[in-house]
Amino acid sequence: MSIFEDMFFIDTHCHISDEAFSCEEDAYISRALEAGVGMMLQPDVDSSERDAMFALTDRYPEVLRPMLGLYPGSVDGNWRDEIDRMLEYSDRPVVAIGEIGLDYHEGREFEKEQKEALRWQFEYAKSKGLPVNIHLRDAMGDFLDVVREHPGLRGNMHAYSGSYESFLELQRLGDWYIGVGGVVTFKNASLAEVVKKVPLERIVLETDAPYLTPVPYRGKRNESSYIPIIAAKVAELKGISVEEVAETTTNNAKNLFGI
Repeated sequence: MSIFEDMFFIDTHCHISDEAFSCEEDAYISRALEAGVGMMLQPDVDSSERDAMFALTDRYPEVLRPMLGLYPGSVDGNWRDEIDRMLEYSDRPVVAIGEIGLDYHEGREFEKEQKEALRWQFEYAKSKGLPVNIHLRDAMGDFLDVVREHPGLRGNMHAYSGSYESFLELQRLGDWYIGVGGVVTFKNASLAEVVKKVPLERIVLETDAPYLTPVPYRGKRNESSYIPIIAAKVAELKGISVEEVAETTTNNAKNLFGI
């Protein structure tokens, strides 16, 4: 019997349709439900994965909720073609435009195109009245510059790796939450200090499965059933109960994503 069985968690970012879980999706979802993770949000990446992602959410409409967006790592000189493919799904109900953002980790060859795609998707999210779900890596300064061009955005900083000061600046510009995942359990993780300072009312939980697996499973494939481990670490850092973390972060996710 799990100590988390009476709690309800939401994994706000997991890639269940990833090939890492091929033919195991049913078992994955069953394990998550047994762990108290009653809902899982699936970010969109690009046209290569979108069909599989929507097919899976159609199979589990009460448990899985989709997003729609173009991942920055998939942006190149033909990004508008990818946007056209994305818009073929514009009549589908989604909880956010994501995961979108900027990623310079592998280089800045398509820096201009990434910013253009991000601006376009910010405007699209506003037109749809939807929040954005952000992937950001090695590009906080440029990201904040683009956000300043679009004040009043609502969104979540998936796998947040920025400073507390950057969080405060985001809050000044709009209505933002941070996504906290397995990294918070890593030894000497700077995220732990940020989590101590950011109000619990501004935190949502996530796994980014199959990536960023929490301790003690680091090095193995991640999955939504590990959300309670992340919640327990947040509770420890803030000196509160896991029950409070579960209740507050679940309400945060419901409020942000309209679920």
